[in-house]
Amino acid sequence: MTERAIWVVVLIALAGLAMYGMRRGWVNRARRQRARLPEFPEVPEDVADEPELLAGTTGLYVGTTFDGDWQDRIVVGDVGHRAEASAHLRRSGLLVERTGASPLWIPSEQLRRVRVDRKLANKVVPGGGMLVVTWQLGEHVLDTGFRGDDKARQNEWADAVRALVPTGPSDRDEDQE
Repeated sequence: MTERAIWVVVLIALAGLAMYGMRRGWVNRARRQRARLPEFPEVPEDVADEPELLAGTTGLYVGTTFDGDWQDRIVVGDVGHRAEASAHLRRSGLLVERTGASPLWIPSEQLRRVRVDRKLANKVVPGGGMLVVTWQLGEHVLDTGFRGDDKARQNEWADAVRALVPTGPSDRDEDQE
Protein backbone atom coordinates (compact mmCIF):
# COMPACT_ATOMS: atom_id res chain seq x y z
CA MET A 1 0.00 0.00 0.00
CA THR A 2 1.37 3.40 -0.89
CA GLU A 3 1.82 6.18 1.61
CA ARG A 4 -0.92 8.17 -0.10
CA ALA A 5 -3.41 5.30 0.20
CA ILE A 6 -2.61 4.96 3.90
CA TRP A 7 -3.34 8.65 4.45
CA VAL A 8 -6.64 8.34 2.59
CA VAL A 9 -7.66 5.35 4.74
CA VAL A 10 -6.65 7.20 7.93
CA LEU A 11 -8.66 10.30 6.94
CA ILE A 12 -11.72 8.20 6.06
CA ALA A 13 -11.43 6.42 9.43
CA LEU A 14 -11.18 9.77 11.26
CA ALA A 15 -14.20 11.13 9.39
CA GLY A 16 -16.15 7.98 10.26
CA LEU A 17 -15.12 8.25 13.91
CA ALA A 18 -16.22 11.90 14.01
CA MET A 19 -19.61 11.02 12.47
CA TYR A 20 -20.04 8.18 14.97
CA GLY A 21 -19.24 10.54 17.86
CA MET A 22 -21.73 13.16 16.66
CA ARG A 23 -24.47 10.56 16.21
CA ARG A 24 -23.78 9.07 19.64
CA GLY A 25 -23.92 12.52 21.25
CA TRP A 26 -27.27 13.27 19.56
CA VAL A 27 -28.77 9.94 20.68
CA ASN A 28 -27.51 10.36 24.27
CA ARG A 29 -28.88 13.92 24.43
CA ALA A 30 -32.27 12.69 23.19
CA ARG A 31 -32.29 9.93 25.83
CA ARG A 32 -31.50 12.40 28.64
CA GLN A 33 -34.10 14.90 27.43
CA ARG A 34 -36.76 12.20 27.00
CA ALA A 35 -36.27 11.29 30.68
CA ARG A 36 -36.82 14.90 31.86
CA LEU A 37 -39.36 16.33 29.42
CA PRO A 38 -43.04 15.42 29.29
CA GLU A 39 -44.65 14.54 25.95
CA PHE A 40 -45.12 17.43 23.55
CA PRO A 41 -48.77 18.48 23.11
CA GLU A 42 -50.78 16.75 20.40
CA VAL A 43 -52.56 18.85 17.78
CA PRO A 44 -56.27 18.92 18.61
CA GLU A 45 -58.43 17.23 15.98
CA ASP A 46 -60.76 20.22 15.61
CA VAL A 47 -58.03 22.88 15.25
CA ALA A 48 -58.56 23.13 11.48
CA ASP A 49 -62.18 24.18 12.10
CA GLU A 50 -61.06 27.17 14.15
CA PRO A 51 -60.52 30.43 12.21
CA GLU A 52 -56.98 31.71 11.82
CA LEU A 53 -56.23 34.95 13.68
CA LEU A 54 -53.62 35.85 11.10
CA ALA A 55 -53.08 34.56 7.58
CA GLY A 56 -50.72 31.58 7.72
CA THR A 57 -47.13 32.06 6.68
CA THR A 58 -44.38 29.85 5.32
CA GLY A 59 -40.80 29.75 6.44
CA LEU A 60 -38.27 27.68 8.36
CA TYR A 61 -38.82 25.94 11.69
CA VAL A 62 -35.46 26.68 13.31
CA GLY A 63 -35.76 24.52 16.39
CA THR A 64 -36.68 24.45 20.05
CA THR A 65 -34.29 25.11 22.93
CA PHE A 66 -34.44 25.47 26.67
CA ASP A 67 -35.26 29.08 27.56
CA GLY A 68 -32.17 31.08 28.42
CA ASP A 69 -29.78 28.90 26.41
CA TRP A 70 -30.18 29.59 22.70
CA GLN A 71 -27.79 26.74 21.81
CA ASP A 72 -29.29 23.95 23.96
CA ARG A 73 -31.43 22.36 21.26
CA ILE A 74 -34.22 19.96 22.17
CA VAL A 75 -33.68 16.76 20.17
CA VAL A 76 -36.47 14.53 21.50
CA GLY A 77 -38.27 12.80 18.63
CA ASP A 78 -38.03 14.95 15.52
CA VAL A 79 -38.31 18.29 17.34
CA GLY A 80 -34.59 18.90 16.84
CA HIS A 81 -34.72 18.81 13.06
CA ARG A 82 -34.93 22.04 11.09
CA ALA A 83 -37.59 21.93 8.42
CA GLU A 84 -39.52 24.02 5.96
CA ALA A 85 -42.77 24.85 7.70
CA SER A 86 -45.94 26.86 7.76
CA ALA A 87 -47.24 28.64 10.86
CA HIS A 88 -50.92 28.98 11.70
CA LEU A 89 -52.22 31.03 14.63
CA ARG A 90 -55.58 30.28 16.17
CA ARG A 91 -57.17 31.36 19.44
CA SER A 92 -56.35 27.93 20.94
CA GLY A 93 -52.66 28.06 19.98
CA LEU A 94 -49.86 28.13 17.45
CA LEU A 95 -49.48 25.30 14.94
CA VAL A 96 -46.19 24.81 13.11
CA GLU A 97 -46.67 22.26 10.32
CA ARG A 98 -43.23 20.98 9.32
CA THR A 99 -42.34 19.31 6.04
CA GLY A 100 -40.99 15.82 6.66
CA ALA A 101 -41.59 16.02 10.42
CA SER A 102 -44.49 15.94 12.84
CA PRO A 103 -46.43 19.15 13.50
CA LEU A 104 -45.58 21.18 16.59
CA TRP A 105 -48.53 22.46 18.63
CA ILE A 106 -48.16 25.17 21.28
CA PRO A 107 -51.44 25.68 23.19
CA SER A 108 -52.19 29.33 23.96
CA GLU A 109 -52.41 28.66 27.71
CA GLN A 110 -48.77 27.50 27.64
CA LEU A 111 -47.48 30.68 25.95
CA ARG A 112 -45.24 32.85 28.13
CA ARG A 113 -43.79 35.53 25.86
CA VAL A 114 -42.73 36.20 22.28
CA ARG A 115 -40.00 38.24 20.65
CA VAL A 116 -38.36 38.88 17.33
CA ASP A 117 -34.75 37.83 17.74
CA ARG A 118 -31.67 37.03 15.70
CA LYS A 119 -30.50 33.70 17.14
CA LEU A 120 -31.78 30.34 18.30
CA ALA A 121 -30.71 26.70 18.09
CA ASN A 122 -27.29 27.54 16.67
CA LYS A 123 -28.77 29.62 13.85
CA VAL A 124 -28.01 33.32 13.63
CA VAL A 125 -29.81 35.60 11.18
CA PRO A 126 -29.24 39.27 10.40
CA GLY A 127 -31.26 41.82 12.37
CA GLY A 128 -34.45 40.64 14.01
CA GLY A 129 -35.38 37.98 11.52
CA MET A 130 -36.76 35.21 13.69
CA LEU A 131 -39.95 34.82 15.69
CA VAL A 132 -39.11 33.20 19.04
CA VAL A 133 -42.04 31.92 21.09
CA THR A 134 -41.40 31.11 24.75
CA TRP A 135 -43.74 28.53 26.23
CA GLN A 136 -44.17 26.15 29.14
CA LEU A 137 -43.91 22.37 28.77
CA GLY A 138 -44.52 20.82 32.16
CA GLU A 139 -42.01 22.43 34.50
CA HIS A 140 -39.69 23.45 31.65
CA VAL A 141 -39.72 26.73 29.73
CA LEU A 142 -38.81 26.38 26.05
CA ASP A 143 -38.08 28.71 23.12
CA THR A 144 -39.28 27.75 19.66
CA GLY A 145 -37.97 29.63 16.62
CA PHE A 146 -39.64 30.25 13.27
CA ARG A 147 -38.10 32.32 10.48
CA GLY A 148 -40.86 33.45 8.15
CA ASP A 149 -40.24 33.91 4.44
CA ASP A 150 -41.80 37.38 4.67
CA LYS A 151 -39.52 39.18 7.15
CA ALA A 152 -41.75 42.27 7.07
CA ARG A 153 -44.48 40.28 8.88
CA GLN A 154 -42.33 39.14 11.83
CA ASN A 155 -43.46 41.98 14.11
CA GLU A 156 -47.10 41.47 13.06
CA TRP A 157 -46.79 37.80 14.04
CA ALA A 158 -45.10 38.70 17.32
CA ASP A 159 -47.96 41.08 18.21
CA ALA A 160 -50.62 38.51 17.30
CA VAL A 161 -48.99 35.75 19.37
CA ARG A 162 -48.35 38.18 22.21
CA ALA A 163 -52.09 38.91 22.35
CA LEU A 164 -52.66 35.23 23.24
CA VAL A 165 -50.17 35.14 26.11
CA PRO A 166 -52.15 34.59 29.32
CA THR A 167 -52.10 37.63 31.57
CA GLY A 168 -50.89 37.41 35.12
CA PRO A 169 -47.56 37.42 36.91
CA SER A 170 -45.27 36.88 33.95
CA ASP A 171 -42.44 38.56 32.13
CA ARG A 172 -44.71 39.17 29.15
CA ASP A 173 -43.26 42.58 28.26
CA GLU A 174 -39.65 41.48 28.61
CA ASP A 175 -39.45 40.87 24.86
CA GLN A 176 -39.29 44.53 23.85
CA GLU A 177 -35.77 44.26 22.39
